[in-house]
Amino acid sequence: MALRNILTQEEPALYKTCRPVTEFNARLHQLLDDMAETLEKANGVGLAAPQVGVLRRAVLVIETNVAEDEDEYVIELINPEILEADGEQDGPEGCLSVPGEYGLVKRPMHVKVRAQDRYGKWFEVEGEGLTARCFCHEIDHLNGIVFTSKCERMLTEEELQSGEY
Repeated sequence: MALRNILTQEEPALYKTCRPVTEFNARLHQLLDDMAETLEKANGVGLAAPQVGVLRRAVLVIETNVAEDEDEYVIELINPEILEADGEQDGPEGCLSVPGEYGLVKRPMHVKVRAQDRYGKWFEVEGEGLTARCFCHEIDHLNGIVFTSKCERMLTEEELQSGEY
């Protein structure tokens, strides 16, 4: 595995639509493994392939909604598509490609996603709360959308610290 550089918001690649993954091979597996290591090192909860300069439809999301005695785990989504979205949450959102900045973004509270695993097998997964937010945020990246374009407004450091926004 290897750490990859995370592109920041000035990079044009972040605003391009990604191509579907068609080959489920060692190269894809290496990308996913590198992304997992990069995500862990960056202390994020999600990472999309375009954020590391690869314009393919692949994302990782850490499932944080786990029981107290269970470990969080990484969900790999290849060629993901949102099947269902309901409810609403409005809260602070950040991005590894926009370091140190947060904004208020409306997202669904619950999301159901259909995707392929690293071997090409289709599956469905559901997410609530932060996981639903991450699914939407990372899938947006695959369509060239950075969260700052969806923000109601950016938050000041004081608002972020106080939790009053």
